[in-house]
Amino acid sequence: MNECARGLFITFEGTEGVGKSTAIRLVSEYLTNRGIDHQVTREPGGTPLAEEIRALLLASREEAVDPTTELLLMFAARAQHLARLIRPLLDSGQWVLCDRFTDATYAYQGGGRNLNAEPVATLEQLVQGDLRPDRIFWLDAPVAKGMERISDRAGGKDRFETERERFFERVRAVYRERAKTLPETYRRIDAAQPLEEVEQALYREMAALIDHS
Repeated sequence: MNECARGLFITFEGTEGVGKSTAIRLVSEYLTNRGIDHQVTREPGGTPLAEEIRALLLASREEAVDPTTELLLMFAARAQHLARLIRPLLDSGQWVLCDRFTDATYAYQGGGRNLNAEPVATLEQLVQGDLRPDRIFWLDAPVAKGMERISDRAGGKDRFETERERFFERVRAVYRERAKTLPETYRRIDAAQPLEEVEQALYREMAALIDHS
């Protein structure tokens, strides 16, 4: 691969408890073993200011958070993340692995919060321009299974993790629809299967991606 070429932007999506962190670790190790420079980051977050916004978004609070406020904060963090970390890394030739990106906003705010896709799409264009992920790994499992996995998560649950099951069913439904409309970018990984099979599925997809990069 030409070292001067733009790096690839790979994102990992899914509802709670589907194993995104494990998937990112596996893919990061895979790239390291093949000598591909990359960096792992997350959303919301990734830079000091964006992490401060993340803390605001995830904190449990008595005051109800308006869905539009939540949406705007997500994109405020994303704008900073893109400007200060993601775009410079990609331009330098490094690959970026990101735990969630704008597809999560379509799913959680557009679907889960019932804001629909239009305001998300407007902000996506404003903040990102033509930048979109080169590959989206959607870790998919039944909502009930994911909720069971996080039921005893150490350190307690954040504001999103305490949502009810029907919220996450709406989130999952949006991911399903986006996977249908973006088949060239999305790769569904069955996160309900044993870890060894998830690992092999990720490795197959990564091998194909590297071969075509």
